[in-house]
Amino acid sequence: MPSTITPATMTVTISESITLNGKNQGGTQTLSINSINEVLNHIVACTTDKNEVLGFIASGTAKGSFLEANVRYMRFTNLDTANHVVLFFTNESNDEVAIKLDYGQSFIWNGDLSGGVVDTMDANSAGTASSGQLADITKVSIQADTDTVDVQIFVASV
Repeated sequence: MPSTITPATMTVTISESITLNGKNQGGTQTLSINSINEVLNHIVACTTDKNEVLGFIASGTAKGSFLEANVRYMRFTNLDTANHVVLFFTNESNDEVAIKLDYGQSFIWNGDLSGGVVDTMDANSAGTASSGQLADITKVSIQADTDTVDVQIFVASV
């Protein structure tokens, strides 16, 4: 049976608003991403244990996983009012980067507009990361700091 989903263009707008000394110092950036036909909009309760929340595979289907070449956009929003979480991005080389996401804040990982999360991440100690060693993201994990924290996860794929 053919799909009944019609791909659509997703619009992402980032806007800062601040006036200093009577002058607007904010800005707005808009990005349109064509052919989106799959989205995940999910709120997950993150505990103080490190837990995988997203997985990425090269082909086929797997429960809770996305095709790595199709992911165009991911947003993680910490919905808590007091506690931070740590986002862990792991690639196929088992490199891992940890990013603190404080309460009320969002973090966006933009996939490559033609290749998803394929060859988009390298992380090495002592400043030795290289654009020539970029690898595919294989998973995202989240760990709360001191108490369970709700995190909204939004993923868009073609």
